[in-house]
Amino acid sequence: MTAKSKNPVTIPGLKKKKSVQEKITALTAYDFPTAKILDEAGIDLILVGDSLGMVVLGYSNTIPVTMEDMIHHTRAVTRGTRYALTVGDMPFFSYNVSLEEAKKNACRFIQEGGARAVKIEGSSPRRLELISSLVEADIPVMGHVGLTPQSINHLGRFQVRGKNRKEARDILSQARDLENAGVFAVVLECIPRELAGEVSQKLKVPTVGIGAGPLCDGQILVFHDLAGYSHGYLPKFVKQYAQLNDIIRKGVRNYIQDVKAGEFPEDKHSFHLKNPSQLNDFLNHEDE
Repeated sequence: MTAKSKNPVTIPGLKKKKSVQEKITALTAYDFPTAKILDEAGIDLILVGDSLGMVVLGYSNTIPVTMEDMIHHTRAVTRGTRYALTVGDMPFFSYNVSLEEAKKNACRFIQEGGARAVKIEGSSPRRLELISSLVEADIPVMGHVGLTPQSINHLGRFQVRGKNRKEARDILSQARDLENAGVFAVVLECIPRELAGEVSQKLKVPTVGIGAGPLCDGQILVFHDLAGYSHGYLPKFVKQYAQLNDIIRKGVRNYIQDVKAGEFPEDKHSFHLKNPSQLNDFLNHEDE
């Protein structure tokens, strides 16, 4: 059965996958053509991640990404999505000033962006209050614990979390708090596989891992990393399934070579007058 013949993925459907031990598949996307490919391939969940700042916009981290950036890209993704559940990632400081502003920003993802849920990093008391408020307002929320990239200035660098007793206990506690606040799933990023397995067993809602090992209820990767379409550092947890950089680079070099050699465009790539002899008449006579 192809994705086109399936019913759209729903939040109850994701929870059911956990109950029957069917793995959830998720990837990031930031534009229409990528979203369409992922959707037609049958991916369960597409995250319009604030990682677009690093992957698409060229920033060194996710901090500069704005709400306008996120809404713009979320709109593009949802135009190409029919089957997958699309989740918009709330960017840095879009939910930190006040509860009312945070709710308005979350609502924008749904009303303007077309997303069916939002993702929020962290589990501070104010964050939990916001999540409960959004859920009450019928805006589904995906949680995120472990390595939280928006905290990079506080953390100092990207690194595995939960490798000591305190951090491990904190991550389990945070995940439980998020579940109690009403999230429909929790992203576990860059934590030991053993801890991820324990968290996944303790929670009733699905866990989706990135750099958290195989014991989560689902997995997510950045599409550009998976497809060999990224640049620079590649995390240990990434498996590449294609090498688009090489394919695209080769195609562009062949194009440059053909243009310089006069081999492109050929006649079959050109348009013609029905009667070429009329050209002189066209150019040398004024219209009556």
